[in-house]
Amino acid sequence: MNKKVLLWLDDVRDPFTGDWILRYAPDFSNDGEIVWVKTCEEFEAWVTENGMPTKVAFDHDLADVVYNESGSINMKDSSWREKTGLDAAKFLTEYCMDNDVNLPLWTVQSANPVGRDNINGLLLSFMKNFNK
Repeated sequence: MNKKVLLWLDDVRDPFTGDWILRYAPDFSNDGEIVWVKTCEEFEAWVTENGMPTKVAFDHDLADVVYNESGSINMKDSSWREKTGLDAAKFLTEYCMDNDVNLPLWTVQSANPVGRDNINGLLLSFMKNFNK
């Protein structure tokens, strides 16, 4: 990918309003394309179709729906689990390994401190052990 792209994963925070970009990706405030995806599935589809973005902005808690292993949505069964920004980060690490590419830059704009730490921890560990 030659153009500068920020892939913004968040179900609530609109990157085109307020000061979200200035706070979490100031390098994109006047330059580059911003792509907003709201679910882990949209994130995975975008990366699969377009390749690695320049930077990813992760939210942790995505939507009020949960998924089973086949990807079916259920809003009531508590045995199902929510796909989060951490699932997207895991997908990104697998994508890097499968395609022999380095992680892009990233930021985490999640209000969930444990989720934020989990995403950062996963990506920092992966980068330390995998990136060239």
